[in-house]
Amino acid sequence: MCFWRKHIDTSGMNYLVVGLGNIGEEYASTRHNMGFMVLDAWAQASNAVYSTERYGDVTQISFKGRKLYLLKPSTYMNLSGNAVRYWMNKLKLPVEQLVVICDDLNLPFGSVRMRKSGSDGGHNGLKNIELQLGTRDYTRIRIGIGNDFSRGGQVDFVLGSISAEDKELLPGIFDRVIAGVKDFCTVGPDRAMTFLNQKN
Repeated sequence: MCFWRKHIDTSGMNYLVVGLGNIGEEYASTRHNMGFMVLDAWAQASNAVYSTERYGDVTQISFKGRKLYLLKPSTYMNLSGNAVRYWMNKLKLPVEQLVVICDDLNLPFGSVRMRKSGSDGGHNGLKNIELQLGTRDYTRIRIGIGNDFSRGGQVDFVLGSISAEDKELLPGIFDRVIAGVKDFCTVGPDRAMTFLNQKN
């Protein structure tokens, strides 16, 4: 049974934008922290300051009459759903006003894809969110990190640091994702997908 009921919410101009990652300085620039890095770049560009709240660091950005709550869960990746469920309840938001940003091994580095639903694709953060929400029908934006690792080396790869060469590409990738989220919140997921899912 789905945890979330589809309904018209009175807070219709509020959105929860979740960036997935692991807390701690040792994880700050790893491939698995793409979600955190996008939200950090967005907050910095907007002069927004995070506050440490229950289950994560949170800040708020206003855009075209919408309130966007940016959340970096403090639960570690495998328990990200606990933070998402708590903040969805706290903000009284339907699942249609949620977007999750994460890394993806199955996409080439820098590729960006948005989907309104789908499987977790082996991503433990998405897997836990689906478990806690009771649905896979939530919007996610996946940022490709590639899969340049030998057999058995997946964990070391995703928790490894991004190369200096690839780091130079990050600002452009982040700008693209942020623009996609803004479209999601203003003109809807279909238009946002048209923009984000172009070949890149």
